[in-house]
Amino acid sequence: MSAFSAIGEEREIDQNEFTPGIEPQATWCPGCGDFGVLKALKGAMAELGKNPDEVLLVTGIGCSGKLSSYFNSYGYHSIHGRSLPVARAAKLANPDLEVVAAGGDGDGYGIGGNHFMHTARENHDMTYIVFNNEIFGLTKGQTSPTSPKGHKSKTQPHGSAKDPVRPLSMSLSAGASYVARTAAVNPNQAKEIIKEAVEHDGFAHIDFLTQCPTWNKDARQYVPYTDIQQDDEFDFDVTDRREAADAMYDAESRLYEGEVLTGRFYRDDRPSYSQEKQSTGEMPETPLAERYFDDDYEWERSYDFMDRHR
Repeated sequence: MSAFSAIGEEREIDQNEFTPGIEPQATWCPGCGDFGVLKALKGAMAELGKNPDEVLLVTGIGCSGKLSSYFNSYGYHSIHGRSLPVARAAKLANPDLEVVAAGGDGDGYGIGGNHFMHTARENHDMTYIVFNNEIFGLTKGQTSPTSPKGHKSKTQPHGSAKDPVRPLSMSLSAGASYVARTAAVNPNQAKEIIKEAVEHDGFAHIDFLTQCPTWNKDARQYVPYTDIQQDDEFDFDVTDRREAADAMYDAESRLYEGEVLTGRFYRDDRPSYSQEKQSTGEMPETPLAERYFDDDYEWERSYDFMDRHR
């Protein structure tokens, strides 16, 4: 019996299956937007018919990193800014596994910004959820890459002199093939966007606005919000890169003016990294992970590769 026999099993899934028995109740602060991410993720996976054995959740450091403790699936709690390389390796080794990476705005847009850029550029088939609360929460309220200019914090007591990063625009320019923004205050949209991201073949980036009532009291609660797919003012083609770029810039500018625009901004159906590598013959048809359970597979050891280059 293979360890991957659960993958592809078709049955009705209850979202409570994703609630762990050891630590079922999340301990984020009351009012934290992270609860919205957890609820939306559970609902999305259940509605997609995924069971816990089919999912790997890789998290970084920060309040968002606790997500893997409260979500019952395969999990890996990586170090700061390093969730994406771990997730990439897992997906390449076992393409049938549904891989989700998660981290905060400091984790994803700051410390792990280099991994974010190149994972998007290479279009690895995974979903990346960034908890964007415009602050470093776990370390008690320092300015983050998305904190607005002028924001006062422990590290910028006189106000930040820096313009915030534009995560949607950054994602598009790096090469992500699915880019969306949602918010914890919009749970139905959040669930539907996560479902679309998981089903997308390629790198799907979700900028998830999560309010922090403890360490970022000056920040908005991201309400009221406007769903750009439901408002006639925002009629643009999500498959057109130029139109998407303009819509993203507009949304990122309005956020700091008090207007929250959420929805799908871009989608490109180009081949994923794995598909590209398989088309050139550089990636084997049999996943590396499955070879561990194939008694007839003849392993190639490192010294075999070394001999070829002597």
